[in-house]
Amino acid sequence: MTQPFQRIGLVDAEKLIRDAHPNILDTRDARAFMAGHIEGARHLSGANLPAFVANVAKDQPLLIYCYHGVSSQDYAKVFVESGFAEVYSLDGGYEAWRNRAIAPSTAPIEPVLAQWLVENGFPADDIEATIANKMTPLMHASHKGEPQIVKLLIAAGAQLEKRNGDGSTAIWLACVGQNVEIIDQLADAGINLDNQNDNGATSLMYAASSGRTAVVARLLEKGADVSAETLDGFSALDMAANAECLNLLRLHRKRAKA
Repeated sequence: MTQPFQRIGLVDAEKLIRDAHPNILDTRDARAFMAGHIEGARHLSGANLPAFVANVAKDQPLLIYCYHGVSSQDYAKVFVESGFAEVYSLDGGYEAWRNRAIAPSTAPIEPVLAQWLVENGFPADDIEATIANKMTPLMHASHKGEPQIVKLLIAAGAQLEKRNGDGSTAIWLACVGQNVEIIDQLADAGINLDNQNDNGATSLMYAASSGRTAVVARLLEKGADVSAETLDGFSALDMAANAECLNLLRLHRKRAKA
């Protein structure tokens, strides 16, 4: 009887990777894979599936993940039916992996930051707490345009890549607030400028579509990707709301190709 694949959570997946060194396959689209993936993972698609089935060792554990843990199960079934002995599908997918809890920061919370947290509806001792729409303190301060608080949060170890209920990170909220100083702070701290929210939109697309010319200029200066597309195939160039944004994007693309 064929052994069915197993659904596996984050804790067990980390243990599997640490102890069993499985083959890890990422079934998301190529652009998402290039933007970030589990260390050691290889990209799997319908096109290269037959090659993986033919060439990957069938007696070695296999861990498969997608965006949210749904389509990876379909791939897992294929590998099981092809004779693979130990196949796992990661529950929650890469989104759960990326947003998994990390050890709390040991950096002290400055009194001024603790007071700000309380005044804005967060616990005084938790820089990763959330309010409405999964808004973290870093997102909230970025939206409000408070660079000193953003500085304190980054120093205290606030997680840069946490996503709110729409799949957006603090860089998107900084763009909404049109605060280029905070965009600089987040970019210099290493935030992913090209995070795509649940609709596949990046901060650059939002800034271009809302005519935020200064924000577009700063994102491009910091290295934002002009070529990224939404789930519907639209880029920041397609969405530019004014001539200034359009010209900035065109010039940047031309320089990139030179």
